[in-house]
Amino acid sequence: MARKVLVLLGTKKGAFIAESDAARREWSLRGPFCEAWPMNHVIGDAASGTIYAGGGNAWFGPAVWQSTDLGASWTHSSEGLAYPAGAEPVTSVWSLARGAGGFYAGVEPAGLFRSADGGGSWRHVAGLQEHPSRPDWHPGAGGLILHSLIPHPRDDKQIWVGISAAGVFHTADGGTSWTARNRGTRADFLPEEQRYPEYGQCVHCLVMAPGMPDRLYQQNHCGMYRSDDGGVRWESIEAGLPSSFGFPAAVHPRDPATVYLVPLNGAEAGRYVPEGRAAVWRTRDAGASWQALRDGLPQENAFFGVLRQALATDDLAPAGVYLGTGTGELYASADEGESWNCIARHLPTIASVETLVMD
Repeated sequence: MARKVLVLLGTKKGAFIAESDAARREWSLRGPFCEAWPMNHVIGDAASGTIYAGGGNAWFGPAVWQSTDLGASWTHSSEGLAYPAGAEPVTSVWSLARGAGGFYAGVEPAGLFRSADGGGSWRHVAGLQEHPSRPDWHPGAGGLILHSLIPHPRDDKQIWVGISAAGVFHTADGGTSWTARNRGTRADFLPEEQRYPEYGQCVHCLVMAPGMPDRLYQQNHCGMYRSDDGGVRWESIEAGLPSSFGFPAAVHPRDPATVYLVPLNGAEAGRYVPEGRAAVWRTRDAGASWQALRDGLPQENAFFGVLRQALATDDLAPAGVYLGTGTGELYASADEGESWNCIARHLPTIASVETLVMD
């Protein structure tokens, strides 16, 4: 059977699916799904073929949708997606991840939930919100959200999360206790003598290197970083980039030294691609050097931004790379970023991009 490549899109007006074969030359687009709810993150499970979509807002409330037939039909549940009585309400789901320890959802206001039945019902992982730093967490421009969610691929007790604006936290006991892991990351928006706090940084995106669970990459409000010890210490790798500010990062499916990101021109300068010339930047040496990949991307009057979950790779060889913009374009590269094609236009603001490769 020919391989099928799905690019799963979460947008401000529902989920969409772009579909191709392994050649990735011709694409079809389906959607919107999920009754055009705001969808913050859409992921797929290659083992079962199930697609999950997390989203909502203060009007709709939070929910996780799922489709077992590649988008033809959908169900959704919000059972258990609530904090204890008297706490502020959960307004939306921002991140989804499957791990050895179960199925997880990160929500707004920042917190973590676990499902033991594939998303049908949820239980609050209370240890994170009980962290002593919780009263000092403050919303970034996008809200107080748990947007990055990384279960360890083999150890079901370990999870890393990224929260704006609180920082990176890690648990080694399945969520009962958490440790802040922000040493070496800056908070330039604080007074100079407070720019390296234990917590309070505005992490934008956190990703794990393939085959190296202790290697993490982080795009922050204030720099690009790598950690080789699971986030205990972070090293700046922003030298050579046009900006220290950006949102998304994506790792190569097999090479732990190859990372992609899209720098923006700055938090106070418009938050669009520098000089209105689009580029995806790639390192092949774990951040020691960077290369701008521009072939096929617009090189004038491109004033779009790219949100924190809107950059992804597939696991084919050569790897595909996919970029979704705030103005509704989806760009695809079938050659690891060397060249690009626009495969969808005029979509709602793209909040997330993920891939699912099916045999």
